Amino acid sequence: MEDKEFGCRVALVTGAAGGIGSAVVRALAERGTTVAAVDKDPRRLTGLVEELAEDGLKAVAFPADVTDSVLVEEIVDRTENELGAVDLLVNAAGVIRSGSMLGMSDVDWRAVFSVNLDGVFHCSRAVAARMRERRAGTIVTISSNAARIPRMQMGAYGASKAAATLYTKSLGLELAEHGIRCNVVSPGSTETDMLRSLWSAENDRQVTIDGSPAAYRTGIPLRRIAEPQDIADAVLFLASDRARHITMQDLCVDGGAILGV
Repeated sequence: MEDKEFGCRVALVTGAAGGIGSAVVRALAERGTTVAAVDKDPRRLTGLVEELAEDGLKAVAFPADVTDSVLVEEIVDRTENELGAVDLLVNAAGVIRSGSMLGMSDVDWRAVFSVNLDGVFHCSRAVAARMRERRAGTIVTISSNAARIPRMQMGAYGASKAAATLYTKSLGLELAEHGIRCNVVSPGSTETDMLRSLWSAENDRQVTIDGSPAAYRTGIPLRRIAEPQDIADAVLFLASDRARHITMQDLCVDGGAILGV
């Protein structure tokens, strides 16, 4: 059902074919927002758009790799020319490479940072420059609770997300005088392909909930793994007028996993 607030907006969502990204796209489309869905996987992206169409919802597929700054500029231009001025950017594209800090290869390190940090920079820069001219707009970056606390085998991922978090807050400071808000949502363990890719044993789901003292990792106090919709709801709040006086904030949605750090 169309929402009066969201129904007149245009949103650009990166990582749109992923677990969290697709939930954000659907949540916005259900409220009547015109969504430019960006992802480097054209097959999954087309599948998402077709699935939404079957439900009477509309999103337009824009296959693109956010690590390519030239292509990002082209996609933002196309979005604004074909759909209208972008009111909301959601940086949801992300990748993970696990491994020890001493064993991490240059290739894996760069792969993580090129998407999780460079991609956020490329998309935010392209969209924010246009928002600044209009003196309106909202940016939400999907980070991670791993940006707030050291985790075994996740140093590259956590570092990239920490950098993306601070970049988004710094951008929010620079854009505040132009009426543009920039916030962060930091999920914990969420039911996505990315999380499942880290599991190798039958009991890994329960270990995620219970925690692992050997890895210096607490469990999840709320005793559940988040659904992508939980993260999408946080994005919707920060993108809404109910959050009109909130900027440069990091909303952690992790069931208490990092104990409020």
